[in-house]
Amino acid sequence: MRKKHSRLPGRYDVSKLAEAQFEPGSHCRVLKNLLGIRRKREMNRVEGQEQLQAFNELIRIYGRSHRFSTADVCRIHKIWLGKVYPWAGKYRQVNVSKGDLRFATASQIPHLMEELQNGPLRDFTPCRFDSVEEIARALAVVHVELVLIHPFREGNGRVARMLADLMALQAGLAPFDFSVLRGRKRNEYFAAIQAGFDRDYKAMGKIFSGLIGKASKKRRT
Repeated sequence: MRKKHSRLPGRYDVSKLAEAQFEPGSHCRVLKNLLGIRRKREMNRVEGQEQLQAFNELIRIYGRSHRFSTADVCRIHKIWLGKVYPWAGKYRQVNVSKGDLRFATASQIPHLMEELQNGPLRDFTPCRFDSVEEIARALAVVHVELVLIHPFREGNGRVARMLADLMALQAGLAPFDFSVLRGRKRNEYFAAIQAGFDRDYKAMGKIFSGLIGKASKKRRT
C-alpha cells in the first residue's frame, strides 16, 4: 500500500534548499530560477518555449527500440529545464501536493523510481504493441505511476506527457494533443490519476484510447 504524504524528518531545513525558494519580488508565485524571472506569465512562456525545443531534441535521442529508464526521465527533465532551474533533472527534496492529490514523500522517491524502472518502464517500453488496448494500457500505467511519484519540484505532468509522446512515437503514432483535456475531461484526467493509488488504470487507459484515436487520424492526414 502506498504511504501517506508526510513531512521530511525534522533535521532537514528545507527552506534552505534552492528548490524551496521563490524568486525575490515574485510574490511567491515563481520558483527561484537561473533567469531571474519574477512573473508567472513570463515563466510559463519560457517553460513552454523550452519544452518545444527539448522535445525536438528528445525525438533525436530516443528511438523506437529504446527502453526507458529512470536516468532517461531525469535526462528529459534536465534537457527541458536545465537553463531555467539549478535543480533540473534531480529528484525533489521537498514534499508537494496539489489539491486533494498527495504525491510520494521526497524520501520515498529514489525507491519508487527504482520500482518504476524495474516494473512499468521495463514492461511497457519500448512501446511496440499490437493493439490499441495494449498501447493504451502501457501508456496509462507508466503515466499514472510517474505522476503519482512526482519526482521533481516542478514540471512532472509535462515530463510525463513528453514521455507519453515518446512512447507514442515508438508505437507508430503521432504525438498526442493533450490540450483536449480541459473542462470535464480535465476533471476525468485527475480522477484517473487518483484511481492509480489503488492500481486502477482503467480510467486512464480510456483517456489514452481516446487520445490514440485522435493521434491515428492525425497520422493519416
